[in-house]
Amino acid sequence: MAILVGLSVGTQPPIRRIHLTLRLARALGFDSVWTVDHFLSFFPRAIWDREFSWIASPDSSPDAFFDYQVLLGHLAARAGKLQLAVGVTEPIRRHPVLLAQAFLTLSHLTRRPPILGIGAGERENTEPYGFSFEHPVAQLEEALQIIRLAFESQGPFNFKGNYFTLDRALMDLRPAPGRTPEVWIAAHGPRMLRLTGQYGDGWYPTIPMTPQDYGERLAVIRAAAVDAGRDQDAITPGYLLFAVIGRTEAEARAALSSRPVRFTALLAPDEAWQRAGVTHPLGAGFRGMIDFVPPRYARAELEAAMAKVPVDLLMEQGVWGTKQQVLNKIREYEDAGLRHLVLAPVAGLISRRHAITSLRAVAWIARRLRS
Repeated sequence: MAILVGLSVGTQPPIRRIHLTLRLARALGFDSVWTVDHFLSFFPRAIWDREFSWIASPDSSPDAFFDYQVLLGHLAARAGKLQLAVGVTEPIRRHPVLLAQAFLTLSHLTRRPPILGIGAGERENTEPYGFSFEHPVAQLEEALQIIRLAFESQGPFNFKGNYFTLDRALMDLRPAPGRTPEVWIAAHGPRMLRLTGQYGDGWYPTIPMTPQDYGERLAVIRAAAVDAGRDQDAITPGYLLFAVIGRTEAEARAALSSRPVRFTALLAPDEAWQRAGVTHPLGAGFRGMIDFVPPRYARAELEAAMAKVPVDLLMEQGVWGTKQQVLNKIREYEDAGLRHLVLAPVAGLISRRHAITSLRAVAWIARRLRS
């Protein structure tokens, strides 16, 4: 079975770069393009300079983001057969009925069902702006139920929960025929995996995991779907996979020691570090991207943390090597159930040459996965 392949178009200025990426995705035969929903970047301003990445400049900010909903509406007329997606938003900053309305609207602007990627959120996009992050999974569970009601209800509907209350609410906008939005859930822990089985049309994990881990988590989702009386095969297993791709194995191995690649290891949870025999440098129990709030860390603290990243951790948790080696590794995830891959070639942050190598490799891999 061919794997569908997606590409991130980004959600940051300038708009011409997003247009160019979208055109490339169409020309190269990708299946989907993905935006993100952020106020802050995971890359902290404290280390955002040319020493960190060639794309940083004195007049640029890593924290400038377009609103993804407006951007997806803008891209709809240019997308062609590409499936438009956000990977991911959350129901803390955006009310679930608002999310449902946005994606019902988008279904009328596109040729394929849009993907509402949704998760429990992160501290960086909530706490600095005054939003509570105390019970994000419980809030997401209620939101998923409301989104389904908004998609499926005819006439008024009610909902009474701890975080949302709806009293004879209406969402009479219907999706375009054959293009009902798909709900993909960014799930990693047991409770989130069960929610994916209960309510999701797709699974969109983002943290590093081995093919065996991937298969075991997918089994939890499928079991939850069966328990909920749903078709387990109707849930698309996806994955945002961070890859370090070089022209040679030696080049890829060297890239693992670069500052941008080392930094991505800080976004992995402490449990991943513990499997490598070390504790996360930002503290035991640190949950990686969920707990990371970039403005709270000074440059010296971040530099010290990056220096502690074991290359063995990157080699074991990430996918790296030549394009053929990366393809072979992806095939292991395919054997574990993967059906829709979004590749994030992080080595492209190192230099312009690495970026060109990564783009060509991703296109090559995508052609072979889809054949």
